[in-house]
Amino acid sequence: MLYYTQIVFVKEGQEAVFHAFEDQVLPLLERHKGTLLYRVRPDTASVLTTTLGHPYEIHLVSFPDRTDFESYRDDPERRQHITLKDTSVERILLVEGRRL
Repeated sequence: MLYYTQIVFVKEGQEAVFHAFEDQVLPLLERHKGTLLYRVRPDTASVLTTTLGHPYEIHLVSFPDRTDFESYRDDPERRQHITLKDTSVERILLVEGRRL
């Protein structure tokens, strides 16, 4: 099992566009054996220390293997909505990990 943490930084004023993207693509996870374990929108007070800035959302998802993750990432239906992501997201930090 692989785990992917996304730390998402959304452009100011583009939150609704980001939500529209998420509404379209998150339901596709199941098609690729993915599971959304956490979707957190931390408030400023919950970030005690950072050199990266305040994230808009933090996601933790799991996939059985990298092939399933790549299948989700490259899903044609997901790709149809990528403009929404490109418009709304300033940057994303993606971390791949395994359970210890």
